[in-house]
Amino acid sequence: MDRFDERILQALKVNSKLSNVDLAQQVGLSPSATLRRVQELERSGVIKGYRVILDAGKMGIGFIAYVTIGLSNHSKAAQKAFENDVMRATEVTECHNVTGANEYLLRVETRDLNAYKHFHTDILGDIANVNAITTLVVMDTPKDER
Repeated sequence: MDRFDERILQALKVNSKLSNVDLAQQVGLSPSATLRRVQELERSGVIKGYRVILDAGKMGIGFIAYVTIGLSNHSKAAQKAFENDVMRATEVTECHNVTGANEYLLRVETRDLNAYKHFHTDILGDIANVNAITTLVVMDTPKDER
C-alpha cells in the first residue's frame, strides 16, 4: 500500500458511491490506474465490500442497545452454540467476542422497548449457558463511522 491506495481508501470510506472518474480526480491518478488499484484492493481483501447505511428511525428502529453477555460455560462448544443462536436473531446487528468480565458484546436494534423486552426474555433468556445479561441503552450517537 502506498499513499495513493491510502487516498483511495479514505475517499471510498467517505463515499463508496464515487464514480471511478471522480475518485481518480480526488486521488490524483488516471481513471484506468485508479480502477486497477481499486480492483486490486478488492481482490486482496483490503476492501471487503460496500454497504448501504440505513436511517434506523425510518426503518422502524426506535431502540438501540449494546448488550454484554456472560456465559456460564466457557468452552469452545458453548461459545460456538451461543454464536449460532445469535446468528438467527434478526435483532442482533453485531456480535463481538470480547475480553473482560463478559464473553460477548452485541448491538441490538428493535422497534421499541417492548420489543427489546421480548428479545431479552424470549430469545436471550432461552439461550443455553447465558449467565449474565447487561443492557446499555443508546441515548444518542454523536459519532458513528461504521
